[in-house]
Amino acid sequence: MGNVIRDWLNLAGRVLLAILFAGGAVQKLADPAPVQAMLAGVGLAEGLVWPVAALNLIAALGLLTGPRVAAWALALAGYCVMTSFFHWQLRADPWQVTIMVKNWSVAGGLLILAAAGPGRFVLWR
Repeated sequence: MGNVIRDWLNLAGRVLLAILFAGGAVQKLADPAPVQAMLAGVGLAEGLVWPVAALNLIAALGLLTGPRVAAWALALAGYCVMTSFFHWQLRADPWQVTIMVKNWSVAGGLLILAAAGPGRFVLWR
């Protein structure tokens, strides 16, 4: 596969990942109550929803435009692994476990992006 195709595939993957995190930011900003309940349920401050929403939005923009796509990808991989444990609800809601595993899978894709780098389609390096 040529470098041009790799660069376009890399950009497409970054756009899809950025949509996920931008959507998460919008969801948290529009209806913070579910996230606040999850945070409170594990003894964390409900107000953390706001910096988390900001992180989601800023990181989504970082994945799309640069700079430091690899650093954003690593940070988001860690975020996905950490937040996956909110979904460990095997007895209460088995579907939440699927979301947990999907978070791990997204983290895996982000680690691949961190290793591969952004390709040539970024606004800043």
